[in-house]
Amino acid sequence: MSKFNTIVKEKSQILNHEGSEAFLLTPEIELYSVVVTSSLSDKFYETAEKQINRMSVLIKKCDHKFVAQLAVYARTEMNLRSIPLFLIVELAKVHSGDNLVSRTIEKVVLRADEIMELLICYQWRNRSEGIKKLARLSHQVQVGLQHAFNRFDEYQFAKYNRSNLEVKLRDALFLVHPKAKDEAQQELFNKIANKTLETPYTWETEMSALGKKKYEDADAKKYAFAEKWTELVSSGKLGYMALLRNLRNILEADVDISIVKDVAKRIGNAQEVQKSKQFPFRFLSAYRELKNISNGKVSAIIDSLEEAIQASAMNINGFSNDTRVLLACDVSGSMYTSISPKSSVKNYDIGLVLAMLLRNRCENVVTGIFGDTWKVVNMPSKGILSNVEQMYMREGEVGYSTNGYKVIEYLRSNNIVMDKVMMFTDCQMWNSNGSGQTIQGEWKKYKEIVPDAKLYLFDLNGYGLSPLKMVDGDVALIAGWSDRVFDMLEAIKQGSTILDKIKEIDL
Repeated sequence: MSKFNTIVKEKSQILNHEGSEAFLLTPEIELYSVVVTSSLSDKFYETAEKQINRMSVLIKKCDHKFVAQLAVYARTEMNLRSIPLFLIVELAKVHSGDNLVSRTIEKVVLRADEIMELLICYQWRNRSEGIKKLARLSHQVQVGLQHAFNRFDEYQFAKYNRSNLEVKLRDALFLVHPKAKDEAQQELFNKIANKTLETPYTWETEMSALGKKKYEDADAKKYAFAEKWTELVSSGKLGYMALLRNLRNILEADVDISIVKDVAKRIGNAQEVQKSKQFPFRFLSAYRELKNISNGKVSAIIDSLEEAIQASAMNINGFSNDTRVLLACDVSGSMYTSISPKSSVKNYDIGLVLAMLLRNRCENVVTGIFGDTWKVVNMPSKGILSNVEQMYMREGEVGYSTNGYKVIEYLRSNNIVMDKVMMFTDCQMWNSNGSGQTIQGEWKKYKEIVPDAKLYLFDLNGYGLSPLKMVDGDVALIAGWSDRVFDMLEAIKQGSTILDKIKEIDL
């Protein structure tokens, strides 16, 4: 379902949402952090509306080219879909004079349904009313979408030709007026206009058709669905994401063990994993959905999910034995908010998954969780998903505050030398003990003992504040939910920043 269809430098010391010491980020860093951690849904400390308005204000404060580059980065590197379109729509409001907007659309619209989603977002953000809500479409948006129409074939258009969208494919065609690149494409555009696109072969259309049939009894229906899942899996036309999302359905259809093995082989295939560009937490969601199923065939799929997430960690550089690493996961109350209304995945889950991915790639590492207190919970390097589940079951052992300073205090008071301290958090640090200690103060003291130590804050919520100053060169803020966040570690080592990487993007 379309998301829109449903609707640094220190400037001054301020207070975070918990009333504790915090520091402002530059508009570019703040925009980056909120963009790569947003699902356009309510968060623990911020409503979706407030989040959207904050991004809109930040876009006006940032260089227009940077906003365009950030949209491309969010789509192509972080694999986000709705947020890049939102950036384009807001950029179109404030930018004029050249073709920056249309060039950005060409690099961001990578699926046929994103044409309609961009138009829905444009209509929503420009508050168009009446029958012809999009009559005043930005010329540069129109040009960019004209080029996008030239990118897709009949199957891709038909796959996303949905009747429940406020702006349908046919509406978009008449509004954008794309110019066909040849006779074959003109015929395709005619099919869209005449509503004669061939029904695509997808699992949705096949299962929908099957569900409309009448059966003699429950056994006949079960057999028909088992046969259809067997056909879909054997056809090779079932996409990786569709396969991942339908693992339970396939198992409950009681398909033959040979088909289950084929599914498991594909799920765990490293090349398929890399090509699919799944968020790591998708594998955790599938793992949790299957682990309690009473089915003798499920273990093969569970094993393949471990192989899959192991494959997703392959490109993470990690650190060798001579680099001492601490991974600290925030398990405070605010981390238990789901990333979207329809998702069971919480920020807590994302932090644990990312930490266990990195733990898999490090040789000299200590892991733990913090809330009211800090607790070391060392885990094996193998079994990423099972490690996450083991960590998850420790919920409540350290309380629900966000006393991040306890992590650094532990290192300092015990004279433990760490080269890299990595905290997976929503960055809303405070002190529930009233001792006056802050993570900023504890880090400053720790640096006196270990001057070469580096602190990395993996921001999972993008509230726009940092619990530490970003100007000292030994503290870095990295945001996002994808394993691609770890790409920045090597860049930071070489003296680059996330902004440098985004600004390198060619438009």
